[in-house]
Amino acid sequence: MGLSILNGFFCIAFVLFAYVNLNDKDSWLWIPIYMVAAILCGLAAFNKFYPIVYLIAIAFYLIYAITLFFATDGVRDWIVKYNKQSIVESMQATKPYIEKTREFFGLLIISGALAINYFVAK
Repeated sequence: MGLSILNGFFCIAFVLFAYVNLNDKDSWLWIPIYMVAAILCGLAAFNKFYPIVYLIAIAFYLIYAITLFFATDGVRDWIVKYNKQSIVESMQATKPYIEKTREFFGLLIISGALAINYFVAK
């Protein structure tokens, strides 16, 4: 029962994350990223688990996260060059590292949610 509630929460959250990306310049990428996670969590809320799909999605998300980590003005630069300045002051990504860092953490959240379902399914 608790896992169904958690997956329901993740499903709704990922749909909302996709929604706020509608006006983004790279919405063509981020809406599918969040909607795939939302669908998988929605299915898991009804005890439909797809471990192979989770592994494929997690691999994609983590590879993309690593790319964002090492990108110019990415997460590494946010930590080293920009001294971990706040990335939540406003919804507008006014500094170059903000969007990549937020996207990085979004990918980690998705990967974590799918990893939970993978291990439950196994």
